[in-house]
Amino acid sequence: MSDQNTPDIIYTKVDEAPELASASLLPIIQKFAAAAGVSIGTKDISLAGRIIAAFPDHLTDAQRQSDDLAELGELVKTPQANVIKLPNISASVPQLLAAIKELQGQGYALPDYPENPATDAEKDVRARYDAIKGSAVNPVLREGNSDRRAAAAVKKYAQNNPHRMGDWSADSKTRVSAMSSGDFFSNEKSATLDKATTARIVLETADGETVLKNGVSFPAGTVVDATYMSAAALDAFLAEEIEKTKAEGTLFSLHMKATMMKVSDPIIFGHAVKAWLQPVFDKHGQKMKELGVNPNSGMGDLLERVKGEPEIMADIEACRAQRPPMYMVDSDRGITNLHVPSDVIIDASMPALIRAGGKGWGPDGKEHDANCVIPDNSYAPVYDEAIEFFKEHGKLNPATAGTVQNLGLMAQKAEEYGSHPTTFEIPTDGVVKMILDDGTVLHEHKVQAGDIWRSASARKAPIEDWVNLAIERQKATGYRAIFWLDADRAHDARLIEYVKPILEAKGVADKFEIMSPRDATRASLETITKGENTIAITGNVLRDYLTDLFPILELATSAKMLSIVKLMNGGGLFETGAGGSAPKHVQQLQSENHLRWDSLGEFCALGESFKFLADARDNAKARVLGEAVETATQGILDNNRSPSRKVGEPDNRDSHYWFARYWAEALAAQSEDADLAAHFAPIAKALAEGEADIVAELAAAQGAPADLGGYYHTDPAKTAAVMRPSKTLNAIIG
Repeated sequence: MSDQNTPDIIYTKVDEAPELASASLLPIIQKFAAAAGVSIGTKDISLAGRIIAAFPDHLTDAQRQSDDLAELGELVKTPQANVIKLPNISASVPQLLAAIKELQGQGYALPDYPENPATDAEKDVRARYDAIKGSAVNPVLREGNSDRRAAAAVKKYAQNNPHRMGDWSADSKTRVSAMSSGDFFSNEKSATLDKATTARIVLETADGETVLKNGVSFPAGTVVDATYMSAAALDAFLAEEIEKTKAEGTLFSLHMKATMMKVSDPIIFGHAVKAWLQPVFDKHGQKMKELGVNPNSGMGDLLERVKGEPEIMADIEACRAQRPPMYMVDSDRGITNLHVPSDVIIDASMPALIRAGGKGWGPDGKEHDANCVIPDNSYAPVYDEAIEFFKEHGKLNPATAGTVQNLGLMAQKAEEYGSHPTTFEIPTDGVVKMILDDGTVLHEHKVQAGDIWRSASARKAPIEDWVNLAIERQKATGYRAIFWLDADRAHDARLIEYVKPILEAKGVADKFEIMSPRDATRASLETITKGENTIAITGNVLRDYLTDLFPILELATSAKMLSIVKLMNGGGLFETGAGGSAPKHVQQLQSENHLRWDSLGEFCALGESFKFLADARDNAKARVLGEAVETATQGILDNNRSPSRKVGEPDNRDSHYWFARYWAEALAAQSEDADLAAHFAPIAKALAEGEADIVAELAAAQGAPADLGGYYHTDPAKTAAVMRPSKTLNAIIG
């Protein structure tokens, strides 16, 4: 991409609530940016957009779309990159199937997703769809490491307006259960490569050798891991925990990441579904297989497939009666924890339960203590320690709590566990070997059919960049800084071998601590309970988990985090927070035309993007815009202009009106750029004078169902009509 054709800032087109909000907010941003000569373009990384881009040979000229994700993947490797990335769907198989079906219904002649591809053509289709599943977007765009923290205005607001926290009881029965052996944690092996090489992954069995993956290339200095989870150990663990949960009188809950960990976690999820209904599978397994039941797709899909079989349905009910009550996603609709793999995502579900005092919703519509089942023991100790801490000390006080910032290692697909193309469900007993191009066997594991084997890696340059970012941030803040690395874990021990020499060479080793995730959790909670601040310096998965856990405890949400990716080649990627509750927001909009999505994350990212552009392009007007965005964001918080949850009260569209108004007023009032002040003075005046009409027009839009023309692939004209219902505001913005 040449920088002459690239807009100054790219705003990503995504899915669900954040994309609906964009229909209202983006015209405002483009209007204001144009006054400073800043162009704002869009790139489509939505699930529907990626599906359409993958099948040009099946579509008409009018339907085809460019592969915007691939283009963005090239852009983020350049110094010109300035990308505002909204949260996109990390698709589970049920979401992918639903999006395909919707597009087919709109006239897109897309092929069906082949569950069991037999022909070369079916295998090609399956490979194209599989490339879209899970966390397919983030590894492409994250050509830098992560810097996530609460914006100052957001943290101040949370302290002045503390959210409600559930009370913890010292005798709470809530606990975390994880495997003590046979899991990824206990089987992990790790090595640091002394030279560039390629590797192949093979499965050696009694019948010969099967190549699982060929030509995996690694530069010198890469940390390469391999591990597996024993299916037999997993099944024994799940069966035992179901019985223990029943004896303890708590809710059974499974916490996974079947979206990001797109290969491993749906399989583990399927084992849990099967364990829950084991007597039914023992009796009706063959018939259920004939009906197309795949436990990996969840209980909801299973029940849909067997609903015409009275005997199976009766045995399911009998089995349920013998089981402990289950943690519910939606008690009113009977949606259990095991219904849909993408419904319960650990980084959102565990913090919500901890914030609620260790309580989860049961089938009776009431809150109960729960057994939080997190099979792999790699990061389960973080949640276990947090629960034990709050049992001892009681709930966190958001009014006085300090903050945990995060610097996460993620550049160049670092530590892409479970979502990586080097994760396999083993078909037959044997030995998996990772063999380097010179014949060296780097890693090997004896495995059994059904085991889940995986490998991941972290390259030298991203690791060094991550450590240096940590040094910069600690110097800038003076905060307590902790590397969350376990010296007794194979992978972490290799990272420590990189971390220590860099800290010593820079003369800052005394400024940093290295602790296991369990110890670091307690240290961080002790620090913020005292009102002090800390920096968590973590790998990729913990980055994902902690930047939900601590913000949900501190701020009530992770959607309001400042999330900056300092791209390694000089560009900037500005992420706008989590999208976990986006589906519920869309459902509410469709039923009663009220969107409660809060765009505060977008406001925070926008201000940083303008300021980055000012420095990168020496554009003083962009800096004025960025500083005025911060003033407007503070105005939203100070005046309580964020969206309400209830229909008939101000929603996302109202907050955008107030954001535009505060932004225009700040630009009109500033004295650094007279031209911008003069340009925005009449806009600020029009927005203020139009307040009564605009607010009335926005309010009048609410209440009735809203037609978007789709869920995954909405109609732009219908969406604009829904999200821009104020004629008065539209006349001012254009």
